[in-house]
Amino acid sequence: MSEKVENYDVVIIGASIAGNYLSYLLSGTNLKVAVIEEHMEVGRPLQCAGIISMKLTDLVSFPEDIILNRVNTAKILAPSGKYIKLAGEEKPYIIDRVRFDRYFYEQARSSENISFFLGEKYKSFEYSSEKSENCVLIQTSKRKLQSKLLIGCDGPLSSVANQLGVQNDLIYASQIRTKASFPPDEAMMYFDPLWKELFGWVVPEGKNGICRIGLGSSIYIKRMFHNFLLRLNISLADKIDQQGGIIPYGLMNKIAYDHVLLLGDAAGQVKATTGGGIVMLLTAAKYAASCIKKAFASMCFSQSFIETHYEQQCASTIGRQIKIHFIIRTIFAHFSEEDFDLFFQIVKTSKVEEIISLYGDMDFPLALFIRLLKNPLIFKFLLGFLRKNPLLLFKIFKILFK
Repeated sequence: MSEKVENYDVVIIGASIAGNYLSYLLSGTNLKVAVIEEHMEVGRPLQCAGIISMKLTDLVSFPEDIILNRVNTAKILAPSGKYIKLAGEEKPYIIDRVRFDRYFYEQARSSENISFFLGEKYKSFEYSSEKSENCVLIQTSKRKLQSKLLIGCDGPLSSVANQLGVQNDLIYASQIRTKASFPPDEAMMYFDPLWKELFGWVVPEGKNGICRIGLGSSIYIKRMFHNFLLRLNISLADKIDQQGGIIPYGLMNKIAYDHVLLLGDAAGQVKATTGGGIVMLLTAAKYAASCIKKAFASMCFSQSFIETHYEQQCASTIGRQIKIHFIIRTIFAHFSEEDFDLFFQIVKTSKVEEIISLYGDMDFPLALFIRLLKNPLIFKFLLGFLRKNPLLLFKIFKILFK
């Protein structure tokens, strides 16, 4: 006897913040939506430092008590201990990431047209025709579903993306929460050629004295994190809890296919400078929701339709900014300890610190990047740096024109 097929309009793989927010945006419509999540508890395991720009409250509404703290300054440190301090209009939020994810899950699941299936693993999809209409057949560990659209929100190791031939370059992250004596309103970022793809961080949760201390690296994450904690004189034995995660690294992927689109980490909608992507994916989710509604209004689910109404919208906004983030990260990844020291010295002595504080943007750095290039000392430094690293210029052009 053949397995019964359950019919839905949209199937979302992953009850991540991407999947939860998209399902929330589709709640109240006449679309029948299923969300498949392999974990039994939404929001866990925690895999985020939880520092997010002020744009968050412009994009979405959520309970104020999800915000645990505000950061007034960012202290950025070179391997030698030299540092710059940035303090401007941007005062990022430190959020309870588990509650943030669960908030949109709770909002979405209260809608009659949204069904969540927890503890259920996505396996594969295939294209099919039903009554001369194309659709997608989805197999999970517990059921078979049929839908017009499949949305891959299943993270950096996305099975949906892998089946489409998309694979992310990855950074591995490790983080502990522990009591520590750091300023409660200051986030700290430790740059070092040893962990060139990202940085080490100290993020204070607030007056409770708890800090989130973590590091991202493409190699030897356990050893790198251990050395980082030694540098900070922090004992792993004193941790309250520990988290690990995987961060996609690079540019936004191809995200539009026949009857399928990718969103969030699965789409590579992540900033290479920080490893964060909440603002990017929330923005993309709004484009995705609009595209989905238009697709059902016109009953068109082709790759070209999804490209026009989703991928191109993302590419012209967040995609451009993700490129700038990746260029900045690619430059930093080639810095030696001496390069960091010289760059920090220029920043501190040429009013660049003030420019970054005034015009810095955690999510959209293009305007600041252009302003910095207009500074003669920064321009001279970068010119000399590129002369020493001629292949880097080729990498930058490759990123720009990809």
